[in-house]
Amino acid sequence: MSLKEKLKSDLTESMRNRDEIRSSTLRMILTAIKNEEVSGKEARDLSDAELITVLSRESKKRREAAEAFDQAGAKNRADTERAEGVIIAEYLPKQLSEAEVKDLIASAIKETGANSPIQMGLVMKSLQPKIAGKADGALVSSLVKAALAGGK
Repeated sequence: MSLKEKLKSDLTESMRNRDEIRSSTLRMILTAIKNEEVSGKEARDLSDAELITVLSRESKKRREAAEAFDQAGAKNRADTERAEGVIIAEYLPKQLSEAEVKDLIASAIKETGANSPIQMGLVMKSLQPKIAGKADGALVSSLVKAALAGGK
């Protein structure tokens, strides 16, 4: 069963169970996927890897919205955003720990021969397939920057 089929199946199940937050979150995810599929010159089905990218983007939106609502003092809205983020996370691959990311960065630096912050793009390009959907891009970027600045 593809990821998209699983999302649709889980939406049906959550509607049967009258789970409002799960139903609305899954609808929102499926809408984001549909929008991605029809963007561009011609409509197409997304691969599971592309679906993971959409899910990661939606998860990041929830985190950022929760932080914004917290700062604005809207605790209920922030809690809703966090609940949606938890639901989205169920469909994402297991996230890598910071130590695992650092190990991948070290091997990518060795593999590419990068030795200065100027070569950060080279390292990130090498890392991207290994971390896609499994680690926050901002965290990876800052760790690569630190590793290259330290000359490791």
